[in-house]
Amino acid sequence: MSEIQPSVSYSFTMRLYIENKPGMLARVLNVIAEQKGDPGAVDVVKVEGKYKVRDITVSARDAEHSKAITSAIKKIDGIKVRNVSDRVFLLHLGGKIKIENKVPVDTRDALSMAYTPGVARVCEAIAEDKEKAHTLTIKQNSVAVVSDGSAVLGLGNIGPEAAMPVMEGKAMLFKEFADIDAYPICLDTQETEDIIKAVKWMAPGFGGINLEDFSAPRCFEIEERLKKELDIPVFHDDQHGTAIVTLAATINALKVVNKKMSDLRIVIVGAGAAGVAITRILLEAGVDEILCSDSTGIISKGRLPDLNDSKKWLAENTNSKNENGSLIDACTNADILIGVSGPGTIPKKAVEAMGRDPIVFAMANPTPEIMPEEIQDIARIIATGRSDYPNQINNVLAFPGIFRGALDARATDINEEMKQAAAQAIANCIDKNDVSEEYIIPSVFNKQVVRQVAKAVKAAAKETGVARK
Repeated sequence: MSEIQPSVSYSFTMRLYIENKPGMLARVLNVIAEQKGDPGAVDVVKVEGKYKVRDITVSARDAEHSKAITSAIKKIDGIKVRNVSDRVFLLHLGGKIKIENKVPVDTRDALSMAYTPGVARVCEAIAEDKEKAHTLTIKQNSVAVVSDGSAVLGLGNIGPEAAMPVMEGKAMLFKEFADIDAYPICLDTQETEDIIKAVKWMAPGFGGINLEDFSAPRCFEIEERLKKELDIPVFHDDQHGTAIVTLAATINALKVVNKKMSDLRIVIVGAGAAGVAITRILLEAGVDEILCSDSTGIISKGRLPDLNDSKKWLAENTNSKNENGSLIDACTNADILIGVSGPGTIPKKAVEAMGRDPIVFAMANPTPEIMPEEIQDIARIIATGRSDYPNQINNVLAFPGIFRGALDARATDINEEMKQAAAQAIANCIDKNDVSEEYIIPSVFNKQVVRQVAKAVKAAAKETGVARK
């Protein structure tokens, strides 16, 4: 497997006391290079006696790599390492979000209108007509980001407290990209019924529910029940956000290789929440031949007695020829290989077995199922979940615009038609003349994406009768 490159997610800043004589800084930078670190900013802080004090920022591969770089620099004669600050931890000090008032409360009149006694009149109006909560409270623009910490990122079951930084980050993205007020809520239970009750109890204060990092197969029941029992949109982003962006990438990839959805043979590695959702959305989009593979091999009807509910659904709705065998068998003459499993789960031979102009989406993060360097001479198009390679399949392209459109329509649901519309809108953010092997997905910082997705989702909500506005 190819070596992971340094990333800002493991960046740190060292405060160094460097003897003030020629060549000393060069020695530091040479050691960083020898350790395969990536130096960034070099700032002079002050001169103190015979030392020049500098702050040097370095990106590393992981925490152990950071320690190795620091240890190597400490061995240089004439260098003192006074402090090492992890930039990621510094960013998280005190949390990453806050609540601010929209109107000042700096006079007696303002206090009387915003709070007692004036607020009572607004409360009475909502009590008479609950729908007025959408216009007279934050409900109209708020989303609860709810998790139980059972399947966080690639970290697994780390619990609600440890999940909070991720949920805060999600709330930041909602605000930054779609101007939606999102609240991180981590529940101290992993009992399905308790989670459903908790979300239902808090729902009156929110215009939508974003479920995040719930483990499979529990996540399917939690979402399905809440969608039935609440009259606001419920969206499990790990499933549907990933699926929507995957479909968008597929739409544009097919423009490059000149193939049709109906002619594709697609192999999906991973049968968890994302794998099931991707399968569903691709079937809805017109793909006929999909094979799903787990650690045992191709999922087929012959394995039904041993499968959980979600894998049973896959066995019954994919693999129409009831094929059996390994991942390499599944990939024979395949057009697209989609990985939503874990690092290193796709062997090079699987890609070599694929058909003309192979397309590979290796989306495990931070380490893909197969590194792009291993297959760059084989695959026509490669996408990953990482930001340091072309074609990043990132959920932030989907969920801000989807919720913006759903809230603007005051939708009761986010249905399949709205998801398909979102995927098409994302794909259309790249002009057909600009689509290429290394540009099938727009940048997450393309402000057009949220606007176009929101517009398409709102229109689909109206067309399908789930819009109340």
